[in-house]
Amino acid sequence: MTRSGFQQTPSRHPVFADRTFVELIWIEGRLEHWLRFGDPVGEQILSRRTRVLTLLPGSHFALVRWASNDHGTVRSRIDIARSVAAGEAYSTMPFVRPGGEILLSIEGWPKVDKVLRAIDGVEAVGIDPVAAAPDHWRHVHNRIAAGYDPRPYSMQRHRAFELRREIER
Repeated sequence: MTRSGFQQTPSRHPVFADRTFVELIWIEGRLEHWLRFGDPVGEQILSRRTRVLTLLPGSHFALVRWASNDHGTVRSRIDIARSVAAGEAYSTMPFVRPGGEILLSIEGWPKVDKVLRAIDGVEAVGIDPVAAAPDHWRHVHNRIAAGYDPRPYSMQRHRAFELRREIER
């Protein structure tokens, strides 16, 4: 096992070569990592406080990380990414192995809250955030980073994404 709690063996095994592993931690009132959305296909419990989820290539997921000390919240962050297949380019991400294609990366509670509301907005339209257009998450990232509210995701935008995806096949 490495320092982060990941076991080294699975990534070297051919069956796990195309998998992405996301480490979730929960220490009450101090540290929490959780998936806001995603479709894990496996779970390994390492301890009462730590587990590792397994994702297939091409899966979109949102990892929320929060930490506090005796004086309050010291870090809040959300990353939305696409898990990658073996051989694909990726960016490294803390607690995600090997990494992923980062679609959104936001830090600071007010901004993280805006992202969480954007995710709620996608769900309110009746769409699973996992299935939403990757460009929407990039849009949300850019708008929030520039100090603007993101435009809401709509059924029309989702349908256009689905049609583009069909054409690409």
